[in-house]
Amino acid sequence: MEIIRFLIDLALHLDEHVGTLVENFGGWAYGILFLALLLETWVVFLPSRTLIFATGTFAAQGVLNPFGLLFLFAVAAALGDTINYWIGAYIGPRAFTGKIKYLKKEYLEQTRDFYDEHGGKTLIFARFIPIIKTFAPVLAGIGTWSYSRYLVYNLAGIIFWVSVFLFGGYFFGSIPFVQDNFDIVMIAVIMLYVAIMAVEFLRSRQKGSANNAS
Repeated sequence: MEIIRFLIDLALHLDEHVGTLVENFGGWAYGILFLALLLETWVVFLPSRTLIFATGTFAAQGVLNPFGLLFLFAVAAALGDTINYWIGAYIGPRAFTGKIKYLKKEYLEQTRDFYDEHGGKTLIFARFIPIIKTFAPVLAGIGTWSYSRYLVYNLAGIIFWVSVFLFGGYFFGSIPFVQDNFDIVMIAVIMLYVAIMAVEFLRSRQKGSANNAS
């Protein structure tokens, strides 16, 4: 039972065990961090943001390579999101045929229209909202975006997301104020995202009304 409890604690609080991980596993720690972030693309409650931030703090101490971590995390997130995209692309046309009461074909068309207009911004900013970033790639697949177009925006979002937390930890992780107010910073980022999406929604409504009036 103690081993099981330890493994659960390690999975849920891996960010707090980065130092121990590096000390005990050396270079293999990179592989464990890769698997942790890959798993986080499906298990939404794993602490990816604080994990990346913590590794940035250790990178500043020379324990880990920051650019190696950037590449590693970007590949892990891209791989997980790619799987989610193809799941959406596979189930979308099959699920939204109209045979299932709550999965009407018009919903598929609405998803398609939304991604045609807002998909790029959604994929980039959704990285900062835990649950939404898991389902955004699935919806992109359902919306029948081409994979090449999806990949460009998704990689941009991933690199931006990883860089914010990794180099945030690298440059500011040792400052007590930042450590103590990390959740407040995350709330501010989410509020910024919601504000941007609200403005875009209002602009699209106004544009639609203007087109209808003409």
